[in-house]
Amino acid sequence: MEIMKNPVTISTGLTYEKKNLEKWFFTYKKKTCPATMQDLENFDLTPNHTLKRLILAWQDQKDNSLPVLSPISVKHDELIAILTTIESTPFKVSALKKLRAIIEVSEEIKVDFVQSGGIDALCRIIVQTLTESSDFITFRACEEALGVLHQFPISDDASKELLSKQECMKSMAIMLQRGSAESRMHTLTIFRNMSKIEYDWNWVVNDQGTDLFKSLLELLSDEISPKASSCALDVFTDILGASKKTKLKAIEAGAVCLLIELLPESNRSKCEKMLQLIKHLCECAEGRLALVDHGLGIAVITKNILRASEVATKIAIKILWLISSFHPTEKVIEEMLIFGTVKKLLGFLHIGGRSSTKDKAVKIIKLHAKSWKQYPCFNTELENYLRLIHDS
Repeated sequence: MEIMKNPVTISTGLTYEKKNLEKWFFTYKKKTCPATMQDLENFDLTPNHTLKRLILAWQDQKDNSLPVLSPISVKHDELIAILTTIESTPFKVSALKKLRAIIEVSEEIKVDFVQSGGIDALCRIIVQTLTESSDFITFRACEEALGVLHQFPISDDASKELLSKQECMKSMAIMLQRGSAESRMHTLTIFRNMSKIEYDWNWVVNDQGTDLFKSLLELLSDEISPKASSCALDVFTDILGASKKTKLKAIEAGAVCLLIELLPESNRSKCEKMLQLIKHLCECAEGRLALVDHGLGIAVITKNILRASEVATKIAIKILWLISSFHPTEKVIEEMLIFGTVKKLLGFLHIGGRSSTKDKAVKIIKLHAKSWKQYPCFNTELENYLRLIHDS
């Protein structure tokens, strides 16, 4: 909602502020149109003289003064009164509850709260849980502060900087482990908002270790609150992409086993996300070992071929390809025949069209056909398929 000073147009026909567009291309290394996400063939910036003249004419018409919405809300004085005393009052929890009730009234009050330094005040209260003298009241105040904070999107740079501080993230990670069900949900919401600003989770993972993932996995398996489970899945997915070390911590926390157990009862969307997580974890040797050591690992992954969705089928075959390529023990090969993996792969190959997923299915069959031929339950359809491959 800012006035452009130097509008330029790119090949998609859309116009942007030049300095912001240059930051998008050269600082963030993006190669797409910011609005449409369409891939760009060239990065030429053409000055939009027409729009610039219109802007100047409009400003002249307004006597060079633009109407600015006042950040002052009807509750401004009350907000300031609470914010100036909230850290010193012995009734911190009550003050935060009152603050929470006030900001829920309107968006105007939320804007006023942010511009009055409200986010900074909340972060200071949250960090107080890290002090040695923290007690039950301090802990409850932190929970109430999270109840206020989770209602704000992390949009401005000041909020990003405050929430990204190590002490604040550490305190919220602790609340994720020890807080009430409500405060854990609030923390999850804040963490999900953090993922939208591309926060680097490496420090948090190094600091909290497997405890962070154990908390997320516990919330992920929450049958009472589907909202908490879904939110935990999103946060887990974002954190997992941080580094290989992060994946190892997740595997150590038991992520592979839990995901396998949750898969059969998951809906389509959650199934695809969980399979994607398992695939990422199976890119590590430890993750592949955890899957094959689980008695139902191969069976559950196989079940999702040609079942939940085309995306789920693609990911499931990729997982089986990783297992059969890098961990092809005799037990694994036998389970792939017994649990119907071979039959499912052959069924997938009957679907028309060439794809990288189909290529992986063919590679799995080629890799282990000789082993499968030794079993009495060897599939005659597989034998015919192998003969066709050999003939071609």
